Amino acid sequence: LDEVESVYLPLSRLVNLHVSAARSRHEATATFLGREHRTAPFVIGVAGSVAVGKSTTSRVLQALLGRWPDHPRVDLVTTDGFLHPNAELARRGLLDRKGFPASYDTQTLLRFVVDVKSGLPEVTAPVYSHTIYDIVPDQHITVRRPDILILEGLNVLQPAPQREGRAALSVSDFLDFSVYVDAAETDIRAWFISRFLRMRYSAFTDPNSFFREFALLSDDEANAVANQVWDEINGPNLRQNIEPTRQRAKVILRKGSDHHVETVRIRKI
Repeated sequence: LDEVESVYLPLSRLVNLHVSAARSRHEATATFLGREHRTAPFVIGVAGSVAVGKSTTSRVLQALLGRWPDHPRVDLVTTDGFLHPNAELARRGLLDRKGFPASYDTQTLLRFVVDVKSGLPEVTAPVYSHTIYDIVPDQHITVRRPDILILEGLNVLQPAPQREGRAALSVSDFLDFSVYVDAAETDIRAWFISRFLRMRYSAFTDPNSFFREFALLSDDEANAVANQVWDEINGPNLRQNIEPTRQRAKVILRKGSDHHVETVRIRKI
């Protein structure tokens, strides 16, 4: 609660200022063009490594921002739902690169964000299950003109790829505000391994879990598997794709080894 009061509540105030400024700007533009003013949803991107605490940060922000009277409807969507299904990843030879930029259906994700920003009455997003480690067929999340949309994911700050010398659009082009949750890689690695070991007694015991065989591993075996996953997938993805986007964020929350935020950096320009 101390951290919520000292870090996340001021951050929600900062976001609220940006929401108000964006609304004033949209209203002024609509007046200038002689058009009816309709408030566009304010989109916040929350990025960072696996196991760094993006989901917790996003949920806390959602709870705090929803208490401001001028934007009570705050929706949260994770980009996991926009991963290609496992069958498609296997077909493309990307199953062991899940979470890398190429493993996402970027066009569908981009269309989702554009439709939300355009103010469509209803926009749907696919659902991802960490239990089955795949997209859930025929299930969707429906977003209905929220005041604020929080979009949480590993690669939401990725710049647009270059195509034939020209840059295409990217999700980051449509973000009004962005937060990068940061920490030393040694700490993130330790948190990931610790979480993996704990999940042997919880999520991995589910008969439907993709990782159910890991529940039977000894401590040494599980530790070896977790280290291998970090070394071959999560670590390279962090260094090659996620961490390079850190400086694109408006706010960087730097955590210490105890998982508490130690510094907050705010981009002035």
